[in-house]
Amino acid sequence: MKSAEVLADAFGRIQEIVHSAVDGLAADDLGARLDSEANSIGWLVWHLTRVQDDHLADAAGEEQVWHSGGWAERFELPFGHEETGYGQTTEQIAQVKVDADLLLGYYDAVHERTLRFVQGLDDDALDRVVDEAWSPPVTLGVRLISVIGDDLQHAGQAAFVRGSLERSKG
Repeated sequence: MKSAEVLADAFGRIQEIVHSAVDGLAADDLGARLDSEANSIGWLVWHLTRVQDDHLADAAGEEQVWHSGGWAERFELPFGHEETGYGQTTEQIAQVKVDADLLLGYYDAVHERTLRFVQGLDDDALDRVVDEAWSPPVTLGVRLISVIGDDLQHAGQAAFVRGSLERSKG
């Protein structure tokens, strides 16, 4: 198996978890929080998608799908269009209110762009430095693994929240 195939498989697994966490939920369920400090399913999936979009667009030298696809306008969030959710307050997290079709539409658009990008990579491309602000500088391979790890963590959290909400409803 080639590196590009491993990366595509990892991103495909994230897509499966995201869809199982979101499919069929009403907007109220996507915005529900287990307590006043917790993240909602909607915020978790929006955030993981924004980070993936931001990081992959930067690595590919492309515009974010958030902008090019008009998703920022469609989501109508009350904060800047460059926001990815990193470091947001509990009040900001509560403002991410979205329906499943919109959320999954954006996620799937980012996923498709991600697959196009990673499937075109060879092993040498993974050694390219994409961020010199860190010591050591971050390579494309490290950046992709970082996105995969973050996405899996947040997708798993979203699945946990969904399970908790379903159990609480009996």
